[in-house]
Amino acid sequence: MTRFLFVVPPLVGHINPLLGVAAELGRRGHHVAWAGYGDQIRRLAGDGAEVHETRMPDAGLRRPPQLTGPAAFRFLWEDFFAPLAGLMAPGVDAAVRAFGPDVVVADQHAVAGALVAERHGIPYVTSVTTSAELVDPLSSMPKVDAWLKGIFASLREEFGDAGRSDDPRFSPHGVIAFTGRALLGESPLPWDGVRLVGPAIAARQAGCDFPYEELDPARRKVLVTLGTANADAGGRFFGEAVTALEAMRDSVQGVVADPGGLLDGGLTARLREECGLLVREYVPQLELLPHIDAVVCHGGHNTVCESLWHGVPLVVAPIRDDQPIVAGQVVGAGAGVRVRFNRVDAARLGAAVEAVLDPAGGHRAAAEKAGRSLRDAGGTGTAAEHLVRIAARPANCRAAG
Repeated sequence: MTRFLFVVPPLVGHINPLLGVAAELGRRGHHVAWAGYGDQIRRLAGDGAEVHETRMPDAGLRRPPQLTGPAAFRFLWEDFFAPLAGLMAPGVDAAVRAFGPDVVVADQHAVAGALVAERHGIPYVTSVTTSAELVDPLSSMPKVDAWLKGIFASLREEFGDAGRSDDPRFSPHGVIAFTGRALLGESPLPWDGVRLVGPAIAARQAGCDFPYEELDPARRKVLVTLGTANADAGGRFFGEAVTALEAMRDSVQGVVADPGGLLDGGLTARLREECGLLVREYVPQLELLPHIDAVVCHGGHNTVCESLWHGVPLVVAPIRDDQPIVAGQVVGAGAGVRVRFNRVDAARLGAAVEAVLDPAGGHRAAAEKAGRSLRDAGGTGTAAEHLVRIAARPANCRAAG
């Protein structure tokens, strides 16, 4: 039996891909424990998960809605990920000592996992949850790249191996990326040891109910979602989306995920009565997608890959971070249409939805082709096999190359 410690940040989109991998490793007789935000991990992985608590920020990830581009990237690392690493490191160190893992699986943005593992001399594998990180997004921003390397050097002085200078977001022992060639195309991967496994589509803990009986079989269904990390930025966009869906009411039924409660309750109650619009705080996305004909989203990587896995075309309205890159990959694959998040109005958004719903446009066919490619990558089974192989290597052969 091999012991794996999963180190994750307090972000649902970074935990979800590893849930199925953890379950698969458990089915194969291996022992998995987690280090991170206990309440969140147990909610997602189940009460039976072994969790080693680490300290967390007093508040979650919240950024000014207007913050985009390099400024948003610097904010992420300076104000969230770097402080998070410092908070998590003592708890990760304690977890390593108590659990005794053979391999640490560290989310790319929970760098405490990588740095503590290297100090203990334990091989670690990076979990990458976005295709954008595999196209070297900082290559055109050398000053930002140098600034980030300075952050990593400071963190290593605190709790890593100060003699190393490699990027802790990409382990020399191996990288598991929950994406595939459907988005990346055939260009060479920029780091050795990257294994593309596609999205991790696996059963999740039931987190919310949904009125499936209210879905109208005579109309096409469109899901609108901006994920959970962008709830503060979506008020205007949701308003335009609801107006667009109301205008298409004869042939389209809308489902809107509104975790921030940004839409007016009276309006949504009226639209539910008049045209079947379903606005929910959360939706069971994986279970819902087989019922959906198109997705309108921010270009979040998990939502994009899960939609494509089901052969569902997209309208992407990227806000910041990796989303513009992922949106460009969707358009490049022919599987969707891009709109401008801050400027699109109901008419343009409605036209984009109609475009991806139109069979003659080819977006559905392209999404189905992308879905086949992502499914062929192997998902949770391939990821689990790769981790077991890395754990089985002799200590002096574990570095990828």
